[in-house]
Amino acid sequence: MRLLRPVRTALFIALAWNLVPTLAHAASDPHGLDVKPVLAAFVLILVGARLGGALFERLSLPPVLGELMVGVALGNLRLVGVHALDGLAADPTLRVIAELGVLFLLFDVGLESDFASMLQVGSSSLLVAVLGVIAPMVLGYLVTRAFFPDHSGLADWFVGATLCATSVGITARVLNDLGRTRSKVGRIILGAAVIDDVLGLVVLAVVVGVIGAADRGVAFDAGSVGIIVGKAVLFLGAAVAVGRWLSKRVFAFAARMHGEGLLLTGAIAMCFGFAWLAGVAGLAPIVGAFSAGLVMEDVHFRDLVERDPHHSNVRTLLHPLTTFMVPVFFVIMGMGVDLSVFGKASVLGFAAVLTVAAIAGKQVCSLGVLERGVDRLAVGLGMIPRGEVGLIFASIGVALHIGGERVIDDEVYSAVVAMVALTTLLTPPLLMWRLRRRPGSETAADVG
Repeated sequence: MRLLRPVRTALFIALAWNLVPTLAHAASDPHGLDVKPVLAAFVLILVGARLGGALFERLSLPPVLGELMVGVALGNLRLVGVHALDGLAADPTLRVIAELGVLFLLFDVGLESDFASMLQVGSSSLLVAVLGVIAPMVLGYLVTRAFFPDHSGLADWFVGATLCATSVGITARVLNDLGRTRSKVGRIILGAAVIDDVLGLVVLAVVVGVIGAADRGVAFDAGSVGIIVGKAVLFLGAAVAVGRWLSKRVFAFAARMHGEGLLLTGAIAMCFGFAWLAGVAGLAPIVGAFSAGLVMEDVHFRDLVERDPHHSNVRTLLHPLTTFMVPVFFVIMGMGVDLSVFGKASVLGFAAVLTVAAIAGKQVCSLGVLERGVDRLAVGLGMIPRGEVGLIFASIGVALHIGGERVIDDEVYSAVVAMVALTTLLTPPLLMWRLRRRPGSETAADVG
């Protein structure tokens, strides 16, 4: 097998080299209807993402970082004289697939979240989550304001918003590997991270709404912010209340139908339907996709499962779709990073200070732990990673404008991606170090 590795590598390089002319044609003719360039782009992105993810996973690092780094490499080939892929990240077909991948990703996060547990996590998780949103956002705003005083203040607040949410999956993986998921520390971190995501989505809705109003020339006032907050909270509340009622009836109707794939079809319809409703309400579609996952429960599609027990898990059914679409999003996000901007000392300094602010902000949230004997530092470390959530926020900011200027330009975007990568890389070793150093910090009564 070792002898075959150079052969496989050579074949991949040859394939990628032969795809370059086709991809160059795709970039020069964005309005063409020829599907071959798009197929060639998918081959390069999917194979590259898989190789990058596998490499990082082999190094015990989150695979998402490997996918992101592949995108960074592909997007900066122009720095070594290869311009064939310059317009690839803006290809409308790839962008649509990437956006659908984000919806599936947030839908999956919602499916993984237990709404009942969210209501029972206790005051510590709620307080940790609230502090974990406020502190990083304020620090992010101050840092961005200091480095870019000429930027719009609303743009600075948006950068602060990218520091809010915590990536649940990365911390959950570390806790699971150490067998600490059901410990007090584990339950507080995971509960706070889920609430953190919900609050982050509300913050995103508010900031996007205010920026959209400013771009239309509407003056800022506290009343408009209150309306946007109310709209976001009302949508999430209505989605949970009505969504459960609707989910039962959708799958009850599907159970009376004949045919295959009814569970998957119903689930995707719920995801896209809620995402569309969120968009109509003036919120980011990802808020709706998350809400759809949050309200779906196994009991709603029990009849469908009894008919086909092999398809008993919606997340399992969605796995092939997420495996295909989500890496496209991360590669495209990586391609938006301009490595040449890091030649400026100011950008490097901004990325470094923004990362420090992101880490420090989550350490503040550890002050929200009310129980005695709980390792507050471990809680703070567990809340550090931004992962895919920070990238989603950044991708939305790139598309926003105020007075014709992008809210997140190339310099800020590249620094935000660097912050996301660094916080995601640092969390697993730091959290493992802390939990292994204090294995007896919780009694047996604290676990389970």
